[in-house]
Amino acid sequence: MPEMPEVETIRRELDEKVKGGEITKVEVRSAKPLKNATVEEFINVVEGATIEDVKRRGKILIINLSSGYSLLIHLKLTGRLLYEAASAPMEKHTHVIFSLDEHQLRFWDQRQFGYIKVFKTEDLPNASEVKELGPEAMGDDFTLEAFQKLLQTRKRSPMKPLLMDQNFIAGVGNVYADEALYYAGVQPTRIVSSLSPEEIAKIYEGIRRILPAALEHQGSSVDLYVDIYGRQGEYMPYLKAYGREGEPCERCGTPIRRITLRGRGAHFCPKCQK
Repeated sequence: MPEMPEVETIRRELDEKVKGGEITKVEVRSAKPLKNATVEEFINVVEGATIEDVKRRGKILIINLSSGYSLLIHLKLTGRLLYEAASAPMEKHTHVIFSLDEHQLRFWDQRQFGYIKVFKTEDLPNASEVKELGPEAMGDDFTLEAFQKLLQTRKRSPMKPLLMDQNFIAGVGNVYADEALYYAGVQPTRIVSSLSPEEIAKIYEGIRRILPAALEHQGSSVDLYVDIYGRQGEYMPYLKAYGREGEPCERCGTPIRRITLRGRGAHFCPKCQK
């Protein structure tokens, strides 16, 4: 699932390419991604509107329209937004098409867990997907002190699932939770109350270092993620733990181990991470 670096890459590219563009036509080839509007309602609100800007909250893209409505887009596991020439061949699993002059913005999703919702822009802050999110992992208000205070409210939680909880911190997922904990030398199963102040500070430092580093490389294509031009992210060679099961730890040579923790995989070094 795309995390902050991947979604922010897409947001920046969309803001550059489609901001100010008019959506001249909308084609819905599958209604499944539309979660809170009928096809007719969706087309009536979106078609003919101009894209005013593209925002992001956590892993969610928000496209604000001149019609007074906003599109809330969650790519989930396999969703893509692809900016292509209108003449380009239409790929299977393309479900919603926004026409912009000679180009199209195509919502593609192989497994169809992703979705698009439409809200009045003024009502968007009250949408549950937005309202319930925690602080942005790279936001100015997410300081070490704020992180410490948040942890005090979840003392019995294991660290890996907690870092992935979007209501706790917005933007960190499976990949970068593994990487932040590896950076800090903390095992993913550690309970919050067992952490020292130094370990907490190191986890925070890992989050604040790794996410912008991944963003500089347009994210990690560990699954089906690509940017709006169909290009893969280039951060995978820099991953130290995620996806490296059985490979030697770069610090000590011990094979990276993978376990299942609350239904999700967790990668770590059993020697370096305590």
